[in-house]
Amino acid sequence: MSERLLPAPGVTPETEAFVAAARAGRLMLPWCADCGRTHWYPRALCPHCSSTRLHWKPASGRGTVYSHSTLQRVAVPFTLAYVTLDEGPSMLTNLVDAPASGWHIGMAVRVQFQAAEDGTPVAVFSPDQPGSAGLARESGGGIAR
Repeated sequence: MSERLLPAPGVTPETEAFVAAARAGRLMLPWCADCGRTHWYPRALCPHCSSTRLHWKPASGRGTVYSHSTLQRVAVPFTLAYVTLDEGPSMLTNLVDAPASGWHIGMAVRVQFQAAEDGTPVAVFSPDQPGSAGLARESGGGIAR
């Protein structure tokens, strides 16, 4: 079976810092200097307090599967999920490196980055193996191709 090519997410002024960090294999989250909360997805205003005083902070890259669904009636089946990050926000993402039957709600996962069709790194999550080191699978500058 061939690997699914991820669609290009596009880069906007709000996502430039995220993409730059992802190219280096690091997961960063927007953080509000006024209310002290992180959020996802990147935007110009804090969704919690409407502040514009947003900064980027490193994230652990770890989380848990909140929900998931595998699309099987496509050329290359894939699993989508909401992953709740250890820092609090949830991300809609792809789950990789395990069969569809291998996922369960509450499962520990860890970020890695895969190149989209245009080369932009996309955060995806794989099972978090005890003792695993580093946030991204190293291949081509921290981005799996």
